[in-house]
Order: sequence, then structure tokens, then C-alpha cells
Amino acid sequence: MELTLLLEAAIAIRSGKLVAFPTETVYGLGANALDPYAVARIFEAKERPRFNPLIVHVKDTGQAREIAEVFPAHAEKLAEAFWPGPLTLVLPKKAIIPDIVSGGLASVGIRVPRHPIAQRLLQLCEVPIAAPSANQFGRLSPTTTQSVMEQMHGKIEMILEGGACEVGVESTVVGLFAEGAFLIRPGGIPREAIEGVIGPLKKVDPNGPILGPGMLRQHYAPTTRLKVFPRGELPLASLPSKVGVLAWNGEHVPGDARQVEVLSVHADLTEGAHHLFAALRRLDLAGVEEIWAEQVPNVGLGEAINDRLFRASSLT
Repeated sequence: MELTLLLEAAIAIRSGKLVAFPTETVYGLGANALDPYAVARIFEAKERPRFNPLIVHVKDTGQAREIAEVFPAHAEKLAEAFWPGPLTLVLPKKAIIPDIVSGGLASVGIRVPRHPIAQRLLQLCEVPIAAPSANQFGRLSPTTTQSVMEQMHGKIEMILEGGACEVGVESTVVGLFAEGAFLIRPGGIPREAIEGVIGPLKKVDPNGPILGPGMLRQHYAPTTRLKVFPRGELPLASLPSKVGVLAWNGEHVPGDARQVEVLSVHADLTEGAHHLFAALRRLDLAGVEEIWAEQVPNVGLGEAINDRLFRASSLT
């Protein structure tokens, strides 16, 4: 990408404007994280509830320490292992981070993205960037600029083109609190990889208070009603007309479905995560009356894929 365009985007963010930009997970909708008025525009553009915390993107671990009140040993280990990358750490925040960013919480989600455009933008901005996914609240996260434009056109100042996102699902969110390390949201780094660095992660109560980004039970949904079935248990014999199917690897694909999307013919969870939101979007635009989705193996990135499917089915 041309340096002049990145400089224009950096200046826009520093002046309180909104810029959509690519990360390795999904496209983010960025604003200066130190400017509460600019951050308020994110909530307005997305129609996002103010109590839902945002993730703050930083250029490196050094900048993360500038906004975190403490950076414990577990954070050091995870940052060394997975940053830059699709991992968000929820840590106690310094007062420099406005409460609107953290949803009123005393902690803030921080991550260092590895996408080269996101990295260069952060370096040029010289401020942390608050950035949720660049979509209307609750709807499918965008993995291409086309998806961003369909939902954000006329609401933001700039969109940086970066191609299709590599990972395709949002970052894993880990909360590091006095009570221990918690998996707040499964995502682009598998639970098993994180536990290999710091040991077992505790579970959060899905009905408890919000501890960080990604805890809302209803999210990531197409506009078309979505039903989720166990792997291999799609009720193909009773498949109604005008139903689209999201299948895992194609082993159980009905021939009479209105439209079929297969996440990975190779049964590869990384490939499945990369295709998830784009496949759901195609089904959503296909004119079907309902989408039937098949769960994937609930290991590695499969935990994140199944998490998104269940949250989407709760909203539609």
C-alpha cells in the first residue's frame, strides 16, 4: 500500500476520524483510543451498545505497557509467544484509556496485530487504536473491504484495502486477573496453544458480568435465521425448500439444498475459520429462508468456529 495513503489514514485517526483497516483476523473500525469523542463515533457508526468494551490495538509490547496498569508474568509469556498475532489480553488499564473504550471496566483488551498494513498504520499514528470489527453491531464480521463498504458506507471517512483476512475469525481474548487466567472468547489462537504457555485457562460464567470484549451471547449473525446441528446430524431427509446449508467438510451435503457452502473439503480447521464469515455472507445473500449449519470438531480453531455459530443462532 502507498505510504501517502497510510499517512492520510494516520492523520485521519489522529484528528478524530474513523478508518477501517485490515488485520489478520477481520477488518477493524479504528479511532484514536485516547480520544473519547472519536471512540464515541465508533459506537454510533456500528450502533453498538456503550457497555460493550472495545479492543485497543498497539504497535508493540512497549506501547501495551503504556496503557496497562500492570503487565504480569503471564502477559509477558503470552506476548512473547503470540504477539504480533490474534491474541487479546485483558489487563488493568491506566487512566489514559477513557472509560468509553473499556465499557466502564477497570481493565482493557489489548492486542498487537500482525497484518502489515495494521502494523504500519499503528507506527505512523503513534497512538493506540480502538477498533472493533467494521460491521453493524451483531452482524457478520467483515473479512473483505466489500463487506465493510456494504455496512459502513457513508458512516466513516476511510477504508484501507488489504485483501481477504488471513485468519477469518476474531482474536482470542484472555483475561489476566488476580483470580487467574480466563478464556473470555475463543478465537484465532487455539486454547490449547495458550495453555501450553501458561497452563489451564479458567472458564467464564456466560451469564455473569462482562469481563472483556467478546462476551455477548448474541453476535456475529447473518440476517437470515440460522440453526446449528451437531456434526453429521443435519436432518437431510426433512430438508425444507429454500434452506441453505453450511457444511463442515462436505461428507454430509444434501443434493437438494438451495445453496451449500463447505467450510473445508480438507477438514482443515484453519481453512474453515478463514472461510466462515464469507461463507455465511454468501448464504445470507442467496435468497434462502433459513440457514442450517453443521458444527465442526470442537478442538483448536474449531472451538472459535462453533462459538461464532452458536452466538449467531442466538441472534437470528
